[in-house]
Amino acid sequence: MKFSFNNHLLDTDLRELRRGGEMVAMQPQVFDLLVHLLQNRDRVVSRDDLITLVWGGRIVSDSTLDSRINAARNAVGDSGKEQRLIRTIPRKGVRFIGEVDEPAADAVPATVVLANVEPARPPLALPDRPAIAVLPFDNMSGEPEQEYFSDGISEDIITALSKLRWFFVIARNSSFTYKGRAVLMKQVAAELGVRYVLEGSVRKSGDRVRITAQLNDTASGGHIWAEHYDRDLIDVFAVQDEITDAIVAAIEPQIYAAENFRSRRKPPSNVDAWDLTMRALSHHWRVTRPDNILAQALLEKAISIDPNYCQALSLLATNHMFGVHLGWADIRAVAPAAERAALAAIAADSEDAWAHNALGSVCFSTRRLDDSLSQFEQALQLNPNFSLAQGYYGLALCYAGRWQDAYEATQRAIRLSPRDPSSAIYYGVAAYAQFVGRNYAEAIRLSREAIRQRGDLSGAYRVLTVAAGMSGETEMAKAALQELRRTQPSISLSWIATQLPWKLDADREHYLEGFRRAGLT
Repeated sequence: MKFSFNNHLLDTDLRELRRGGEMVAMQPQVFDLLVHLLQNRDRVVSRDDLITLVWGGRIVSDSTLDSRINAARNAVGDSGKEQRLIRTIPRKGVRFIGEVDEPAADAVPATVVLANVEPARPPLALPDRPAIAVLPFDNMSGEPEQEYFSDGISEDIITALSKLRWFFVIARNSSFTYKGRAVLMKQVAAELGVRYVLEGSVRKSGDRVRITAQLNDTASGGHIWAEHYDRDLIDVFAVQDEITDAIVAAIEPQIYAAENFRSRRKPPSNVDAWDLTMRALSHHWRVTRPDNILAQALLEKAISIDPNYCQALSLLATNHMFGVHLGWADIRAVAPAAERAALAAIAADSEDAWAHNALGSVCFSTRRLDDSLSQFEQALQLNPNFSLAQGYYGLALCYAGRWQDAYEATQRAIRLSPRDPSSAIYYGVAAYAQFVGRNYAEAIRLSREAIRQRGDLSGAYRVLTVAAGMSGETEMAKAALQELRRTQPSISLSWIATQLPWKLDADREHYLEGFRRAGLT
């Protein structure tokens, strides 16, 4: 069913709300509440009715219900003050009072429908630890420029939870693929292979912030914990710790009591530095050259405010290495600055996994393989759920000749972040691991998957070239080499022999031979 009102189109089958053709972000329960109000717009819907229909009769607080009603208003461009579309009737309930059309099923262009159809994926099996996904918190401020702030809160909670070794925490990039989409909790659970889903909202106003969070058990369909926090922004780090502790206590109280473990990151001494770093993160994860440059500028500004801010220093080093790995920057130009930032991050907080991952990436790119492996291992000891570190660790293991261990690391990276927009990197590393193991057909398959996801990944083209060359697929090897020259114009046998950090001469010769058979000189 479709409802058209006030330049909005709501589609119950696709579970989408669009404003002027643009998708509107909504939490699943907010979407269900809005649908119920639209379907029953000829009457006043009582609060008890909403709780029965949207929450299945489970007990919810007045503040939870009010926050969902306000979120529905915000989604359709209304407010509690104006109540042009959703009106509260004192002591009676709520009613949708806007004019509504119910267009025919074919009123939506086919291109709109097709663009939102995704092939069905089989549900992922649950891991042997409590598995949780943190969805992007909704920005309830009504200001698009504050989107980075709500994203930053979500990322900080993911980071804090990931340090708790008894959780299986879905990585940020997979959770954030649901940003701006109205989805069912069971759909999220099936696609990510989790039982618990945390959702919430952030309302920032002046120097105050309200953070609302709810932990859902997707197996039962109920929520097992909910809370809201009203704080001055200066206390935002304490709020994050409170949310993390509450989630731990709700999911695994016996482990929490036995281990008495609390994971706390060190906040910067200046909130402005944190604010800048959150802005930088939103650009960093878009993985484009312009965003890479913008993130670097924001991070350098954050570090100028707080020179000992570990998170900003770690991200700056990582951002430099992303530029190198994707061909946007020259290693000789950025390595010194990246290494200084990574070392400063470790000096500021030696227990930070991002800092060790950043230094490991620098060491790998500067051909210090043993140091690189050591840093990645330290990062994973501190945070076993760190998908990016798992992927880079797999790459270093490949060049150390440990291709089976490398392949296993890439599979852990993909499992931790099964819908990661950057997963092309992990598939590319997995392809190279299979090439080292002389499994050329599998190397070809995996490299093609990496290229399908990201057409500018030179590492994947390199593996496809050598795997096709070694397996006698001459035409495929030549075509792959042509594409490689497009993404990496300076590629040559000399570059390969001198710039990549092999531990075993036999592995280097094996790689070079694949290129020779493909026609590279």
